[in-house]
Amino acid sequence: MTQLLYSLSLALLSPLILLYLYAIRGNKQSAYRQNFLERLGIYSTEIPKHAVVFHCASVGEVLAATPLIKTFIQQNPLENILVTCNSPTGRVQIEQNLGNTVTVCYLPIDFYFSSKRFIHHVQPKLLVMLETELWPNLFAHARQLNCPINIINARLSEKSFLGYQKIAPLSRFIMQHINTLASHNDEDAQRFIRLGLEPHKVMVTGSIKFDIQLTKHDKNTANQLKQTFSERPIWVAGSTHPGEHEQILAAHQILLNTHPSALLIIAPRHPEQFNKVEALLTQSPLQHCRRSSTFDPKSQVLLADTLGELKMLFGCADIAYIGGSLIERGGHNPLEAAAFSLPILTGPHVYNFAHIYPLLFELNAATKVSNSQELASLLNTLLNDEPQRKTQGKQALACLARNQGAITKTLNLLQSQLKTTEQS
Repeated sequence: MTQLLYSLSLALLSPLILLYLYAIRGNKQSAYRQNFLERLGIYSTEIPKHAVVFHCASVGEVLAATPLIKTFIQQNPLENILVTCNSPTGRVQIEQNLGNTVTVCYLPIDFYFSSKRFIHHVQPKLLVMLETELWPNLFAHARQLNCPINIINARLSEKSFLGYQKIAPLSRFIMQHINTLASHNDEDAQRFIRLGLEPHKVMVTGSIKFDIQLTKHDKNTANQLKQTFSERPIWVAGSTHPGEHEQILAAHQILLNTHPSALLIIAPRHPEQFNKVEALLTQSPLQHCRRSSTFDPKSQVLLADTLGELKMLFGCADIAYIGGSLIERGGHNPLEAAAFSLPILTGPHVYNFAHIYPLLFELNAATKVSNSQELASLLNTLLNDEPQRKTQGKQALACLARNQGAITKTLNLLQSQLKTTEQS
């Protein structure tokens, strides 16, 4: 009955869902209209059968899962790997990071017949979902074909937990279909158990987002880019959003009063924001250029209008600001900045990374600001105090190092599931 009511509700909402994706999101970013039938479980390209399916909703999950998926492929070279996502930017990131070692497609919207078509077409060996991608119809159809469902890097904030409690019957239905769940910490694990997940199915592995390993290529590329900027003070504002772009530009204008050679690299979270940020820059007194064009040494702001380069941009900076946090968006992942030993600045809204920021705050590796004035003041302080800047950066890297190991634990869990599946 629970699944029936859920499926009927989605069916009633389907015109609005499809209109939103195709018309509204498609108008903002035309890539949403490409491969659209995949969102209904209809595929024009060849999708491998009996694949191990990794689902990474968007760019952040793709970046976190890439090292895990690469190692899984090395350990299981004969397995077909299908990586699914929800967004065009996620799709591009998968193709950039994993190339032809995997097949890529959209995970269908969780309509009853769409998810059924997907599961019956692929017949996955394993279904591996990152974080809180919990889809009732997908899970029900997978279990009907005896496909193990694994939730990895699982997180559940108190706010999300309260939301799932309001739909308790559906939450219990979801939990009953999960085979294993690898959570960030004990608190997350207990929240899943309180929703109805059997305790023996839960394992605490930590977050795979800590398992960042910078390659020699990463470091060389960042150093080469930094040389382009002629030793200027540089701060990167990564993954910024509407309502936040303006605050970042205001902070930089204040900073220029004390550090006139400072360069801001602003990287909007979504591609549809690139032109909107450029419009803001054009209306401001700030000189700017775009990353996709030739760099103008006179620029005070570089608009990062490319995909997949944020880690490298952090690598050429002195200070990192992590976006989605001066507005109520919940923040984004600060650990790529930590990998390059940068002091991390953030707004107050970081609930999406409640398992990471407290660890950084505890080591004084990250600092919270409330508005553009506070941001500008802290930037000025850090640029004037190189020893303090270096100390905070070292603490950020130390925080990263002491929390690594989740990928190994997660891979052991998946290998165990794969072995069980092959024996059954």
